[in-house]
Amino acid sequence: MQTLTIKINNVKALKLLEDLEDLNLIQVISKIAVKEKKGKLSERLAGSISSKQAKVMRKELSEMRDEWERNI
Repeated sequence: MQTLTIKINNVKALKLLEDLEDLNLIQVISKIAVKEKKGKLSERLAGSISSKQAKVMRKELSEMRDEWERNI
């Protein structure tokens, strides 16, 4: 099995790929256009985790930093 990156030059080509996927001949891994990937990382990742999860992660990070300082 191979993974390929392709550039779609025509809407009809995209339809053909979708038809091949429906026939289970190929699997489309990502439908994100390359142009959409550009931009600030913070903008691309905004909203990727909930505020509750972010709060838990900040608490864990703070605990790890405290442990690091204690062990020095």
